[in-house]
Amino acid sequence: MEIITIDQQNILVGIRPIEPADESTLYASEVTSTGRAVPKVRRQSGAARVIARTLLGQLGFPPLPILKTRSGVPIWPAGMVGSLAHHDTVAAAAIAGTKRIAALGIDIEPNEPLPENLIELIATPNEQRMYDLHLLKRRELFVLKEAVYKAYFPLYNQFLEFQDVEIDISARLGHVSKTNCTFSLELLLSKNIIGLAYSRPT
Repeated sequence: MEIITIDQQNILVGIRPIEPADESTLYASEVTSTGRAVPKVRRQSGAARVIARTLLGQLGFPPLPILKTRSGVPIWPAGMVGSLAHHDTVAAAAIAGTKRIAALGIDIEPNEPLPENLIELIATPNEQRMYDLHLLKRRELFVLKEAVYKAYFPLYNQFLEFQDVEIDISARLGHVSKTNCTFSLELLLSKNIIGLAYSRPT
């Protein structure tokens, strides 16, 4: 497992491949929480939770189940925020203490071009002017907007469309116009594209 620290070590991020036995790492209560998920989804969910438990353990928390609300938001120990993500072969998790970080979202995608014809769905008209076609065809905007959504939803309990979020990669900011809120962003590029969105307590 690779562990990265972000924002002067206030945020811990973990990444690792999904393994065949990860389905068996789920607690019984987590299996119940995932409902009728197929084995592939349980493996992905288990892998992300293994990472999250490892990160929490680094901060002194004992191993514990990470359940989710009816809307699918993971439930973290008191004083913590976090986020889980995966694609087909790799899982990721991020955690932080609420004294420094109020909201946190992570997303991960393979470092590959977007499927065809998704630029206009994902990028706002302003983003289509800001960025060249090479970047628009990649997954950076997609990943960062997904991370913003994951940070945003627990705060506002509102769904977001891609067009609701505007990303400024050079300023490392994601803005949601409907509530006039802004998230700080981090983008990590390797074999995977990892997007992180977070905000500080007011």
